[in-house]
Order: sequence, then C-alpha cells, then structure tokens
Amino acid sequence: MSAAANLRPRDERLVDGEFVFTGENFRRIATLMRSETGIHLPEAKATLVYSRLAKRLRQLGLPNFDAYCELIASDRGEAERNAMVAALTTNVTRFFREPHHFEHLRDRVLPALAEAARRGARVRMWSSACSSGEEPYSMALTLLALMPEAARFDVRILATDIDPNVVATAKAGAYSDHAVEPIPAPLRERWMTRVDGKWRAGEEMRALVRFNTLNLIGAWPMKGRFDVIFCRNVVIYFEQETQDLIWQRFQSVLAPNGRLYVGHSERVDSPAYASDGLTIYRLRGGAA
Repeated sequence: MSAAANLRPRDERLVDGEFVFTGENFRRIATLMRSETGIHLPEAKATLVYSRLAKRLRQLGLPNFDAYCELIASDRGEAERNAMVAALTTNVTRFFREPHHFEHLRDRVLPALAEAARRGARVRMWSSACSSGEEPYSMALTLLALMPEAARFDVRILATDIDPNVVATAKAGAYSDHAVEPIPAPLRERWMTRVDGKWRAGEEMRALVRFNTLNLIGAWPMKGRFDVIFCRNVVIYFEQETQDLIWQRFQSVLAPNGRLYVGHSERVDSPAYASDGLTIYRLRGGAA
C-alpha cells in the first residue's frame, strides 16, 4: 500500500455502491483473510472485495459493512467467515491446465512410480488446491492412461481445498461438455460416463481420488510422504513470508525423489529445491 493510501481517513469510502465500504472495513476484512487463509489482499482489490461481499450483505439482510465486520469478528460468525473465504478465493481451473506438467508427470515420473506400485510400494500424490476437481482428475487420467489397473494397487491421490463448496463439486465429479474439451477423447470415453447431459468421473477415476477440506496455512493431518505434489496458482496470493513457509512445509512431506509442480507465475526460491523443468521442482539430492 502506498504512503498516500496510509494517510486516508479510516472512514473514507473506497467504492461507490449500495453499501458504504470504508478503508477501515477493507482493512478489517483483509486482516481476517490473511489470518484465516494467508491470502494477502492489497487495497487495489477493494472493488472486487466489495462486489463479492455485497452479495453476502444482501443475503444476510445486513445494513452496512460495519455490521458485516462485526459479525465475522464475533464468536457467532464462524459460518460467515467460511462463506467470506469462499467468496474471496479464486477457483479458476480446467482439465490438463498447463499441459507440460502432465507430460512431465507421464513421461518422467509415473513410469517409475507405476513399477514401484506393481511391486507393492505405496504411491501418493497430492492436489493441494484442487478447486472443482479438474486437476486431481487430470492426474488420475494421466495415471490410468499408463496404468489402467492403478486402483487395484496402493496408489491414491489426495485432493484438498480450503473451500468446502468446491470440494463438494469435485466429489460429485460431473462436468459440462465444454469443461471436458481438453480431455483427449480416448481418455474421456474410456474413463468417464455420460449421464444426464454431463460427463461424470468413472468408477476407476473416483477410486483413485480422496477429497477433503484443508487450509494450507492450517494443520496438515496427513501421514506419510508424497511422491507428487501439485500446488499451482495458489501462493501468488500469499506474501513472501507465507510463500516461504509453504515451500518449507512441502519439503517436509515430499518424498526424496518427489516432484513439486507450481503455477506458471510462481517460483520456488529455496535452496532445498532444484529445478526439474519449467515450474517443476525436486528436492536437492534426489535423482535427476
């Protein structure tokens, strides 16, 4: 925030609209978002915050943002804090987004993991911000193309997101014709089914993926290490200190030869990791 912005009166109106939305309202919401999720909201996002939360005020019948801020800060405001987080988080995704990641997974990582699984090894992958499910199901399809019998072995994909609403959508696994266009037709026709005008994840896809709600800056209850972690287009919303913490925590749960895939605008600035391709990393000391 600029020095000029710091000098604004606390009650100055930031956005013209139905509800008064002041600098103080924005600061209270931004502070709560950072403490709850790690997401940093600069004042340049004030219009976006207003437009998304004004809908919540209307639904709740609240007269102004002062009342809304009081609610989310109160003991009785837990449900609305969750609704606020859901409203202010971005859920842009699609099947096989950033295709080079899935090509790398298919060609460089999964062949060895598939062989290990057939010998009885445990294989785990994690889609850490799964949104509405396209990413973990793309991981599952990539695996099934190489190892059709994968669900019979100890191979699983954990898919998590902070927003329980998108996790519920992901669990349902139903997608429009437009949404599944990036899926190669042979994969779609073999591993998905057409029901009620939607494409639904088939039994083998579902068997590989487990969905849960999880906050990346909260507790991680998982046990064991992951051979593959996807964390894409998430940490760009965090301040540097929080980004560094996330990379450090991934380091502690990544298998020695595991891979970390990040978003196209993200970089892992840590000596613990070595580059293994464009926005792909492995722990130093692991096999290249």
